[in-house]
Amino acid sequence: MSSMLQEEGAQDDVQVTWADQQNINHFAKLNTAMSDMEEAYEEKKKEREYLEDLEMELELADEEDAVRYKIGDAFIHMSLETAQERLTNDKSELVADIEGLKTEMDSLQTEMEKLKKLLYARFGKSINLEK
Repeated sequence: MSSMLQEEGAQDDVQVTWADQQNINHFAKLNTAMSDMEEAYEEKKKEREYLEDLEMELELADEEDAVRYKIGDAFIHMSLETAQERLTNDKSELVADIEGLKTEMDSLQTEMEKLKKLLYARFGKSINLEK
């Protein structure tokens, strides 16, 4: 029993080297970047849903009426056809942004997993790298 306590105590007394601290700091930066990207990803997904809803609404609109289309903080009057073209372009740009964010998030996740393995191997239960 006392040997188990000594082993656990020995693991708690691991000295943190400069390289270890650099790895911990790098993990923290990656974790922060991941949180920011997750937030941006969710916002872009919501925006895509709004554009899909708008697309359905424009299908029901009368072709002769002018459509108010939001650009930045202003609404511009344009024809239904122009609004639909613009919506298609905006939606495709947004989908590309979402895919780019997902790729970056996957890359960050891979790098974070490598650091987690390294740091958990070094510090065991003495370090918490979960959100």
